[in-house]
Amino acid sequence: MSKVGLFFGTTTGKTESVAEIIQKEFGGENVVTLHNIIDVDDSDFEDYQYLIIGCPTWNIGELQSDWEGYFPELDNIDFSGKKVAYFGTGDQVGYADNFQDAMGILEEKITELGGTTVGYWSKDGYDFNESKALRNGKFVGLALDEDNQSDLTDERIKAWVAQLKREFGL
Repeated sequence: MSKVGLFFGTTTGKTESVAEIIQKEFGGENVVTLHNIIDVDDSDFEDYQYLIIGCPTWNIGELQSDWEGYFPELDNIDFSGKKVAYFGTGDQVGYADNFQDAMGILEEKITELGGTTVGYWSKDGYDFNESKALRNGKFVGLALDEDNQSDLTDERIKAWVAQLKREFGL
């Protein structure tokens, strides 16, 4: 079994594509197992000490629909002792007042349930007004904008995965 479980929701396919790139950067499916949240059972989270949560921000600062449907189920999961990293896809230009809000909503909930957040990411290089994903001046995870900064995605993923390997101790 792999060491890291990556749980994502996707509507347009962008977040799933990013999840696949992250998996490859970590070293493939022997290291990271992908789980589409639409197909997940609560027990799937138990298999991993290290988790990556991926969610696009949808509409005006909302969770992607599959995550929105699963959100109440998170209360059934004990995240104590688990290191949890987050990534999100969003549009900082069109939705500058709620850029990456979904990532912040999930991080807040999972932290309340015992998860330890790793993988904080600098807000430098982004242009937005507000975000629920900011803690102490940093994003709670990797913020990606495929609409306006897709040329930076691969570089950002490489740097973030290298950071996570250290923080996960892999």
